[in-house]
Amino acid sequence: VAEVSLELLGRARELASELDTVVGAVLVGSEVSPLVQSLIAHGADRVYMADDPALRDYLAQPYARVPSRLIEQHRPEIVLYGATTTGRDLAPRVASTLRTGLTADCTDLRIGPHQTKERNYERLLYQIRPAFGGNIIATIISPDHRPQMATVREGVFRLPAPDPGRDGQVFLVPVDLPPEDYCVQVVRRSLEEKGVDLKGASIIVAGGAGVGSREGFALIRELADTLGGVVGASRAAVDAGWIGHE
Repeated sequence: VAEVSLELLGRARELASELDTVVGAVLVGSEVSPLVQSLIAHGADRVYMADDPALRDYLAQPYARVPSRLIEQHRPEIVLYGATTTGRDLAPRVASTLRTGLTADCTDLRIGPHQTKERNYERLLYQIRPAFGGNIIATIISPDHRPQMATVREGVFRLPAPDPGRDGQVFLVPVDLPPEDYCVQVVRRSLEEKGVDLKGASIIVAGGAGVGSREGFALIRELADTLGGVVGASRAAVDAGWIGHE
């Protein structure tokens, strides 16, 4: 389970308390039952599990079909996705299927009212994100369409401490998808070595354009090694080719 998904469960738990409702999590894949308890421990009250060998690899159409059906059946007020590569591909497909709105890369989520000349709205999700190159913070709402949907960047919300004693319900979701959903097949998988984990690092030694050259970053690396930290860089330094994207 991606860490951002667990972070979102923690925030969903807080939002659900304000709305006096429950938190559900959708788990899709093959042989994923060992992951259920982690979702419950981090805040899910209900886990909807679609477990099938055909779902071993992420494929856009079947992975979008499963949550779309569940949303149509259970009609949640809010649906959240991690703003990962997969989440950014999946969320707009589900939103398009359901003909609802989607706010991408949110940095905060809150519950509040909204008033127009015609109507007063309650229990709306404030979807907060940077706009215009980060020069303003926009608050976006979806007053007339459900569910309210947003993707959220990793590290925005605190990772909740798991509670192994939490109880939750598990619902098995039948995977009876049409053959045309499997029109794309994975023919080869290539795993890349994980790069530097800046989010999880306690010490980061970073350099920017002022370092001046690739050789200058050797000093940055030496200092990071001495301090037991990792190396970071500005976009300008990366674009100049002084350090890699990893």
